[in-house]
Amino acid sequence: MPLQTPLPRPQGAPENKRALWSWAFYDWANSAFFTIILTFVFAQYFSASVMQNEVAGTEAWGTIVGVSGVIIAILAPILGAIADQSGRRKPWFISFTLLCVASCAMLWTITPDQDQFWKAALWVGLGTLGAEFAFIFYNSMLPDLASQERTGRWSGWAWGLGYVGGVLSLVVALYGFIETDFNPFNLNRDEAEHVRATFVLVAVWYLVFALPAFFFIPDRPSTGLNLAAATRAGFTQLKESIVHVRQYREIVRFLIARMLYTDGLATIFTFGGVYAAGTFDMNTTEVLQFAIALNVTAGLGAVAFAWIDDALGGRNTILLSLVGLGSSALAILVVDGATAFWVWGMILGIFVGPLQSASRSHLARVAPPHLQTQMFGLFAFSGKATAFAGPLLVGWVTAITDSQRWGMSTILAFLLVGFLLMLTIPATETRKPDL
Repeated sequence: MPLQTPLPRPQGAPENKRALWSWAFYDWANSAFFTIILTFVFAQYFSASVMQNEVAGTEAWGTIVGVSGVIIAILAPILGAIADQSGRRKPWFISFTLLCVASCAMLWTITPDQDQFWKAALWVGLGTLGAEFAFIFYNSMLPDLASQERTGRWSGWAWGLGYVGGVLSLVVALYGFIETDFNPFNLNRDEAEHVRATFVLVAVWYLVFALPAFFFIPDRPSTGLNLAAATRAGFTQLKESIVHVRQYREIVRFLIARMLYTDGLATIFTFGGVYAAGTFDMNTTEVLQFAIALNVTAGLGAVAFAWIDDALGGRNTILLSLVGLGSSALAILVVDGATAFWVWGMILGIFVGPLQSASRSHLARVAPPHLQTQMFGLFAFSGKATAFAGPLLVGWVTAITDSQRWGMSTILAFLLVGFLLMLTIPATETRKPDL
């Protein structure tokens, strides 16, 4: 069966601003899940209230997130290839979004009991799969919506909105439900209902702010293949991509580079709070304040660098961001005192957003139109395949040297190797022709 080639956005066609802003606000919508569920609130609730043991809880949480990451890494390119062959992406996008929304709502049922472990693991696992898979189809829509001259701008604006949405949803959760005596819903604190209500908040937040994307983003036309035929064609597409991998060697090098520097970036966020508490004696409240401030500066950086991305290209913006990120990370490792840590931490945050945003815009510019969703599936794969490496290396080096500073210094190696690989990628960014 010949491979189907759905048509991308015609070059030179005017941008649909309503569709683009609807697309950008989806970043705002799904950031609540990553901020409240995976990072700050449910993750802590799971360890302290469900597992009722911080060590066992941390180990179990790591297993849940790790298993989800493996599933995402395996299935992401396959789902992307199938979607490329079926043409339409919105049914996948909407279905996975609703899976995450429903899973978040079901987390309300997780009471503070150890026998809730498997139910908690199920719903948070399904929510993670839904959010991550939806993001593949979301990212792949960018080249069809934005002109190449403004791809960096829209990617940066959306990423900035995501950071703002994440911070605001966390503020609402903390001061509207958790850290307040105001109780209009008669929530039972003994049953942790004031905490569990924030999981419902995520479901509502995600759904409401995703609705514009559901309604106003146009989709590619269907190729006429049913699911079974699209699946067979998708596997054929993956096979042909592997056979012709030399034609995409620059994209492959980019994905490997991203895999490495994303490992470094993810490790910064994973161990940042631990490092702040252990080395600078910051308490939980101070660590949370630092995390919020870091997200604010990352969002500001993503917006500010959006124009630089369009002027210099994604590749050069990535290189610039890696230099800024590596330099500030090095400074954090050698300074003494919480004030200096805060200053350099905020500088580091400025380069976090542009690095992530420019990575998306670079692939949006160079991905072949008929392989866009598959390429963003591989993009998701590159963010998950070796996610264990950074934390593992930090743990080993910290144990061997008995020093958090030396352990965290391993992050610089990931950033450096990613930078060197990016130097081998041409600065000119044009989409590869169809085969």
